[in-house]
Amino acid sequence: MYRKRLALVFAILCLLAQAGTVLAADQPVADPKVAETFRQAFPQVAFQEIYPSPIPGLYEVLAGNKVLYFAPAGKHLLVGDLWDSQGRNLSRERINQVMSKKVADIPLQKALKIGDGPKTVIEITDPDCPYCREASRFFSTRKDVTRYVFFFPLSIHPEAEAKARYILSSPEPSKAYEEVMTGQFDNKPLPEFKDNHQLETHHQITEWLGIQGTPNFWINGVFISGANFQTIEELLK
Repeated sequence: MYRKRLALVFAILCLLAQAGTVLAADQPVADPKVAETFRQAFPQVAFQEIYPSPIPGLYEVLAGNKVLYFAPAGKHLLVGDLWDSQGRNLSRERINQVMSKKVADIPLQKALKIGDGPKTVIEITDPDCPYCREASRFFSTRKDVTRYVFFFPLSIHPEAEAKARYILSSPEPSKAYEEVMTGQFDNKPLPEFKDNHQLETHHQITEWLGIQGTPNFWINGVFISGANFQTIEELLK
């Protein structure tokens, strides 16, 4: 089985190097039989859509904000990025396309709003994520953005959920956000607060978006995964 998988991966890489195919922005939905085959082969993997990939016989599986690759003939599942011969990460491009389309349906009125600049930034953040805090420092220096912040506290940060609830329940949530993101409550208890349960709404939104990690951003409608400040600055120009 191991050798068969290695052979399949090698064949895919060879085809990809020859093809140099570009992902289409709108691909046809795969045959429902392929989706059913995938469900039977991998019932533990939740997915939203299945499309044909640039490689014949290989299908692109959208699972949350990740792309997997499924070969129904052998019922193999490949995890990893697909690249073309020009050095383009087709998997990342596809995810960016899918996530950018969702931006119009994100209920911004449910977010924590910070600033009133002409450029729109939507953030998915964890109060104890070091990359999220780095991004917070970056955006705090800009006066040209309006930020809409949704919280996605990760289980690896045991105090993050309480901090998110404190921020959202505060009478001055923007101030509470700055206090938390600058580490003022890292070594002491949070002030007492009455939970308004707004975090549950954020959970529902991030689940619908398929978020699995932090930070994530939409910069003027374009999705960016991770604290890629070079790309973010380019999109803010």
